[in-house]
Amino acid sequence: MGVVIALKRAEQVQLDRARLRLLYRKLGEDGADTVIGRASRELSARLTRCNRLWESGDMIGLRKCARSMIAIADQAGMTHFARVACDVTAAADARDLVALSATLARLHRVGQSSLRAVWLVRGVMV
Repeated sequence: MGVVIALKRAEQVQLDRARLRLLYRKLGEDGADTVIGRASRELSARLTRCNRLWESGDMIGLRKCARSMIAIADQAGMTHFARVACDVTAAADARDLVALSATLARLHRVGQSSLRAVWLVRGVMV
């Protein structure tokens, strides 16, 4: 019998620090924290919704939900999150269920990591 190796699925999170600094400069610390907080809550809710849509087989709803996360993540400086949401949208457009399953799982990993990372830099960007 062969050796079983557990693969660690870690994603490098990329925050657009320039975008975050600009957001803090334009809105001030309180305003930027409010925008990032709202974006984080909305993205978290949409990640959950995407999972429910996938489980129910609603590919059209899943595509719309993933697509709607792109601008929100981008506005909050979560560029990697936005890019993976775009990949989910493309897989849904192609009706490639294997790719959609894989990119959706990746969206959850990157999304959760991005939400944690942006939470940690809140207020530090001033």
